[in-house]
Amino acid sequence: MEIKVLHQVMDWNEDVSEEVKAVLAARHICMINVMGSPGAGKTSLITALINRLKEDFRIGVIEGDIAGQVDAERIASLGIPAVQLNTDGACHIEAMSIQHILPELPLNDLDVIFVENIGNLVCPAEFRIGESLRITLLSIPEGDDKVEKYPLMFTDTDCLVLNKYDMIPYFDFDEARVSANYETVNPGAPLFKVSSRSGDGIDGLAEFIAEHARKAQS
Repeated sequence: MEIKVLHQVMDWNEDVSEEVKAVLAARHICMINVMGSPGAGKTSLITALINRLKEDFRIGVIEGDIAGQVDAERIASLGIPAVQLNTDGACHIEAMSIQHILPELPLNDLDVIFVENIGNLVCPAEFRIGESLRITLLSIPEGDDKVEKYPLMFTDTDCLVLNKYDMIPYFDFDEARVSANYETVNPGAPLFKVSSRSGDGIDGLAEFIAEHARKAQS
């Protein structure tokens, strides 16, 4: 019985996800689902990417949190349209929530929407939200065993970002292990090594996103 209910929820979410995707496609908007653990640096990465992309693309942000609005305020301070989405305890964002919140953004004036998903390496991987692109963060302090422990998150993503890469000298982090495991579960998918603090590696990731945004515009 439990499995049947879960299956129905997933089907319903997938239907709404396709509806969201159609709405965004009609406006030539590329929506990016940014996923990762709490403290992986999602907000800092989004901020760094905004600074790289804002000259070429009009950007909005949906900030997902269980509670609070600190990250949305941080994004809004950059002059970027931002909406806070609080899940009130839920461990992921669902497509229906995105569908409801999109009208709060100036969609006719946007090319790219970043969605910062809830900090979690399990639930967000299972729920599509109408995104064009999925980005998964793994920060160096989290350790090098996460691809093995949470394979779906790293399988169902368009790229992996090793964030806080400037900290690798200070942690026992086996980069080769992560790369090999990632290649096993997601063959050929790109891997970016970045530091949101120093800016190293951000340009390559920004260009990857820009390519997808240009496709959405065509």
